[in-house]
This record gives sequence, C-alpha cells and structure tokens, in this order.
Amino acid sequence: MTQADLRRVLLGAAGVLAVLGATELALWADGVSSAVFPPPSTVLQNAVSMTGSAAFWAAVGETMVSWLEAMAITIAIAVPFGALLGLLPAVESALRPVLEFLRPIPSVVLFPLILLITQDNGSAVVAVIVLAAVWPVLINTVYGFRDVDPAAKETLRAFGFGPLAVAWHVSLRSAAPFIVTGVRIAASLAFVVAIAVELVGTGLNGIGAFAAAEQGAGSALAVLLATAIWCGILGLALNAVLVGAERRAFRWHHALTGTVTVTAPAAPAGAPA
Repeated sequence: MTQADLRRVLLGAAGVLAVLGATELALWADGVSSAVFPPPSTVLQNAVSMTGSAAFWAAVGETMVSWLEAMAITIAIAVPFGALLGLLPAVESALRPVLEFLRPIPSVVLFPLILLITQDNGSAVVAVIVLAAVWPVLINTVYGFRDVDPAAKETLRAFGFGPLAVAWHVSLRSAAPFIVTGVRIAASLAFVVAIAVELVGTGLNGIGAFAAAEQGAGSALAVLLATAIWCGILGLALNAVLVGAERRAFRWHHALTGTVTVTAPAAPAGAPA
C-alpha cells in the first residue's frame, strides 16, 4: 500500500468516525428512543456480535456462491457477445434498439417469472443476478473493442495476419482493461442484486434471507442495521480485491492513463543530479 493509499484509508476512516459520532450525539440530544432508531454504538455492538453467529456466516456463504456462479455466467455471455458487437458495427447498430429496451428493466421485477420458468430458487436467483450484471461488462467490452488503435490492426494485417488473429492479438488485449473494469462494476452490482432478491423472495438462503428472517422474528432494528453494515463491508472487500487485481494485471494501462505513479530508477552513483 502506497502512502497515498494509506492517506485515503485514514481520511475515509476519520470521515466514518465523524459521521457516526455526530449521529450518536444528535440522537442523544434529541432523546430519540433506541427502539425507534438505535444509536450507532448499539448497531456496531450487534455487528461485532454477529461474527460469532454460525447462521450469519452460512448466509454469507450462500450469497457468495450465488454471486460467483452469476459472475462466471455473466463473463461467459457478455465478453464474447460484446466482442462480436464491437467488431461488427453493423450488427451492433441492428441490435442497439433491443438492447436499449432491455437494459433499463429492473431484473428483480422478473424474479417471479424466472422462478416460474426454472422451478428452482437457486437458479432463479442466479439468473436475476446475471440479468443485472451483464450490462456493465457488455457495454465496456463493446467500447473496449471500438477503442482499439487502427494503426496496430493495420500493422498486423500488413504482416499477413487474418481477422481472427488480429482480433486475438490486438483487439482483445487492447480491450482487456475495459472488460476488467466492467467486471469490477458488475461485481458490486451483482452483490447488491443478490441480497435484494434474497430479501424479497421466499424460501431463499443468503444474507438477504437472513435479514428478512431477523425482521420477521421481531428482532431489534439494530440487528437489521448491523446486517446492512456487514453488507457494506463485504462489498468494499470485494471491490478492493478486484481493484488490486486490476492494477496488478494492467499496470501498464494505469501507467499510460496516469492512474499509477511510475517511479523512475535511481541514478547510478557519481551521476550528475
């Protein structure tokens, strides 16, 4: 972790503590009952106590399994289809009205229909997540293939490479950073949709179902808010892992775009300053 990253983490932590402290003070000053709105200290205590709950960690595991399966299917569908649309502008223009019509439809709304078709809760959850997560990967893949340097493609053609070889050696490698960025965005969206589907569905497992069960059992609001905190922590952890992997895999791309500082090698001894 660089000094800049450490500074951002410390500033972010300070901001979180300031907001929590201000909220605690405001609730105490207004005399708000903890039954109506629990103070942050109570919510944090519940969040810490949940670390010892086997049911909670089992729910986390169920959500992560659905998330991983959905992300694998999303990448398998969106990357080849996006490459096709990026390489063939005529096909992309023909399908654009259909894609623009489908893209704004909330996938959670389709859960009852998908469940009726699949007759399986797990498959229906994964399908809904895929329908939501496929769009960032697809769009980024299309624009990534469009952004390829024409001179690079013409150079390979001049050496006798065919269209497939040019697409593999130039277009795909040039579009890879865009694709990975789309996957990172889709991963966060997929995690949110997974929890939302589990929350509104019936007979499901996962973090959303755990929160719904706690609410149905009459548990304190602090437990539900603590579950939301853990959802945020898990989402931040997923994003941090993907960002780190993206930076390591495409360090050259970040160096070119100025998002990573490249340290020059040290001058040899005796060299002029």
